Amino acid sequence: MLEKEIERRMCGLLKKKGCVTYKLKGLANGLPDRLVVLPGGAVWFVELKTEKGRLSPMQAHRIGELERQGANVRVIRGWDAAQRFIEEVAGDGV
Repeated sequence: MLEKEIERRMCGLLKKKGCVTYKLKGLANGLPDRLVVLPGGAVWFVELKTEKGRLSPMQAHRIGELERQGANVRVIRGWDAAQRFIEEVAGDGV
């Protein structure tokens, strides 16, 4: 499955669970693809990849920066991982 299809499906399911997602584009090179805000206010930075996709050096750097600040960051590889992420942060029943 293509990255854009994983993103479309994941965002659709998160929306059904009351989450808000924002595409992080053009803010800073290497930032994760999506910002996910859960009901209750928890925030996740999400980088989506295909199962074989790799992080660029800048993406790895930015993710490390965010993690060192204590931010919730997840690299999701493939649709199965996206489903597990949704179940973990937004509840069962995907």
